[in-house]
Amino acid sequence: MRKKLVFATNNAHKLSEVSAILGDKIELLSLKDINCYDDIPETADTLEGNALLKARYIYEKYGVDCFADDTGLEVEALNGAPGVYSARYAGGDGHDSEANMKKLIANLEGINNRKAQFRTVVAMILDGKEYLFEGIVTGRIIEDKRGTTGFGYDPIFIPEGYEQTFAELGDEVKNQISHRSRAVHKLCKFLNSIQ
Repeated sequence: MRKKLVFATNNAHKLSEVSAILGDKIELLSLKDINCYDDIPETADTLEGNALLKARYIYEKYGVDCFADDTGLEVEALNGAPGVYSARYAGGDGHDSEANMKKLIANLEGINNRKAQFRTVVAMILDGKEYLFEGIVTGRIIEDKRGTTGFGYDPIFIPEGYEQTFAELGDEVKNQISHRSRAVHKLCKFLNSIQ
């Protein structure tokens, strides 16, 4: 019997990314699958805090084992910004990738240090216990967008050891090396160790 786990997201990109990593050992359900259409608050000032807020909300309201993630792009020259505010960096309701990228590129104008890292924190609640998993990928921000796959800041982020952006590398490569992939692999390893 496959274990069922709810991933607290309705983001199709994230769902397919995580589903590919988890494989067929776990039946991954989305918020839609459990009829959750709530706007889950993300009011914490850390990635860990937001991931826990979302996971606790689902666990308390629906009583199902679940996990949630929060991801931020942390740019060294901007003291870790946009960080926890990555999705809403340009203001407004958030998730306007174009506006976010434009603002970031503008804020880095004339700055030579382009070092950045994507950091994902996954919070899982399993049988009432809370667990945290972190994944980090370092790289740099470029001045012009390149590539068509992925989402968010992918077209302007080049991971260390590569010459292409996440948006140019494609999902297969990204899923092997990304921050989310690293956090989810840790979660998988943990799940495998307790089964």
